[in-house]
Amino acid sequence: MSAAEANTAAKAKPCTVLEALNMAMHDAMAADEKVVILGEDVADPEEGGVVGVSKGLSTKFGELRVKTTPISEQAIVGAAIGASLVGYKAVAEIMLMNFTTVAMDMIVNHAAKLRYMSGGQTHVPIVIRTMTGAGFSTGGQHADFLEAWFAHTAGIKVVCPTNPMDAYGLLRAAIDDPDPVLMVETMPLYWTQGERPTSDHRVEIGKARIATEGSDVTIVTYARTAAEAMGALAAAVNCALELASAAAACLAARSSIARTNFLYGDQKACRMLIGFSTILVIVASQSRPARS
Repeated sequence: MSAAEANTAAKAKPCTVLEALNMAMHDAMAADEKVVILGEDVADPEEGGVVGVSKGLSTKFGELRVKTTPISEQAIVGAAIGASLVGYKAVAEIMLMNFTTVAMDMIVNHAAKLRYMSGGQTHVPIVIRTMTGAGFSTGGQHADFLEAWFAHTAGIKVVCPTNPMDAYGLLRAAIDDPDPVLMVETMPLYWTQGERPTSDHRVEIGKARIATEGSDVTIVTYARTAAEAMGALAAAVNCALELASAAAACLAARSSIARTNFLYGDQKACRMLIGFSTILVIVASQSRPARS
């Protein structure tokens, strides 16, 4: 079988978001020995994380590159920052998004600011992976979506994948990025199936993805709400909808807010529905200006 045939066969086999994240870290570690992973229970003796996202990686790459840490979010992010300053690309897992609050000083006052404080001489190429999401009867400190906090922090990019292609492409792009990226993984989406990405797949951070086109309303959303919107679109076969799925969290990333001008410029719809991952929905509309 040729390489092209093998690539086509691989793409034909679907995968889940969870598998895509595992593939992204595996491929990044295989391509660059400076990529390391650390966090609570991420190594194989601890089952590769609470849902197994990093399962198999410590067996292949060794426990020096996939390091299970003590239960200390400050230490996890602090160690990742230190490693990045000496040439490593650290992927730090904070088990649940609520627990990023424990490491807020390290994330906001150190990771996000070192590039600016050094006049651009020092980069912090770390990825902070974390999961959250309701619907699994988890505790009150296990299900908050806090991406807006970090999106309003200069120096951090925020990404929220919706499907396996998003998950793989965004994580590979985040690992390659010279600055901090927070990756918010929605727990109910881990087992969502979709197209299997190839190793060269990347998703540009900060650019919205047009999932489908229409003429009546534009839906701008991300993460689980994007998946729900696509499901509603499939059901509403008599409705013409536009969905701008913000695969790179365009609602939550400062760098891409300016890019949303296409919604009233190049597209056909003049009504907008904005969906957040907390299921809060804002509806806005405006009259379409006459074109000369």
